Amino acid sequence: MINRKDLPALMTGVTATLVGIGIARFAYTPLLPAIIQQGWFTASQGAYLGAANLLGYFIGALAAHALSERFSPRMVIGASFAVIALSFMLCAGASGFVWFFFWRLVSGIAGAILMVVGPSLALAATPPERRFRVGAMVFTGIGIGALLSASIVPLLLEVSLTATWGMLGLLCLVAGLICDTFLRQSLTSRPATIAASPGEGGNSPKAYGGVRLVVLLVIGAYALDAIGFVPHTVFWVDYLARENELGNHAASLQWGIFGLGAVCGPLMVGALAQRVGWHRGLAIAFVAKAAAVSLPVFSLALLSQSISSFMVGAMIPGIVALTSGRLAELVGPTAHKKLWGQATAAFAAAQAVAGYAMSAFYDVWGTYSPLFAISGLILAAGFLLVLLSRGVQQRYGQFPAQHSTQQSTKHPTQHSSNQGR
Repeated sequence: MINRKDLPALMTGVTATLVGIGIARFAYTPLLPAIIQQGWFTASQGAYLGAANLLGYFIGALAAHALSERFSPRMVIGASFAVIALSFMLCAGASGFVWFFFWRLVSGIAGAILMVVGPSLALAATPPERRFRVGAMVFTGIGIGALLSASIVPLLLEVSLTATWGMLGLLCLVAGLICDTFLRQSLTSRPATIAASPGEGGNSPKAYGGVRLVVLLVIGAYALDAIGFVPHTVFWVDYLARENELGNHAASLQWGIFGLGAVCGPLMVGALAQRVGWHRGLAIAFVAKAAAVSLPVFSLALLSQSISSFMVGAMIPGIVALTSGRLAELVGPTAHKKLWGQATAAFAAAQAVAGYAMSAFYDVWGTYSPLFAISGLILAAGFLLVLLSRGVQQRYGQFPAQHSTQQSTKHPTQHSSNQGR
């Protein structure tokens, strides 16, 4: 169960991830068939607009840490919510491709900032013994956003496409106000202790080199996960609705199942991580996601669609949560925000390249089907990197952050980090 004292930190993270990806990214997926069918853009242009958000996400991930250090977290987060809301409202009408591309790009930038700063603030405000649960649950916002988009977008589309874009903008504004309320509480109730970053406390250069190598392998796996992330999050609804002629309602149902999985995913991996640890949980998640992404290649029966939708939905925020938790375990929460920004940038770069490459492949092949097979193989490679990271860790033994966590639990001290101020 969540401690009531953790609620401000948790809700700060949940609302940030809800809008950062759950709406800024995932609400576009069920909109894509309608945009094409109503003649706003061609199928190819619609795919490239989806990829524009991925490019913006990369830019935002690179800038997030520096912005949060230069300006107050409250200002950075508030501005990001406002920009995403504005991007939806300014796209509430048929306009030129360049206009839509710009605002999808901007929403990606702001979304990445929310995804880096929000969860890091939540972790920093949570005592070490409760980070397993809170660190995973902040990413339920991704699933809640996907579930909301799956529920309300088809209903709003019956009114008009313009109304749909406008209402999504208003939803982002409401979420931003809720986030600000909890953020003010979480910034005044941070725990007194946090773990040191790697290399602190006289740790040996060899141990520091070991943690850097393990971190690089974990981030490498996370980047490969970003490639496997693309087909279901950008093309899945259009693949079912138009390419396989299942219709918008059947495809929206699958997007709803995807959203339900995304809500359940962080809860599932939080329990898994408590039972088997961050590393083993991450390895299991990669296997599950690789299988689920590949499933549509072999079968598009209703059961197969539903399993694929639910499991990919669950493992998208699940792997995000597990990777975030694994990195915090390795380097401690002091260094987590900066490192999480770097990991998010690697993820964003990989998904931006994959988004544009897969859009180009679709132009050439005229079908989405091979993209699911490619993504499944890439995820299998990510699983191998996760396994390799464990081998490197065993070679170097206990890492500085893990040792420091144990020490700080026994001997609490007031930290002087400016993170979250």
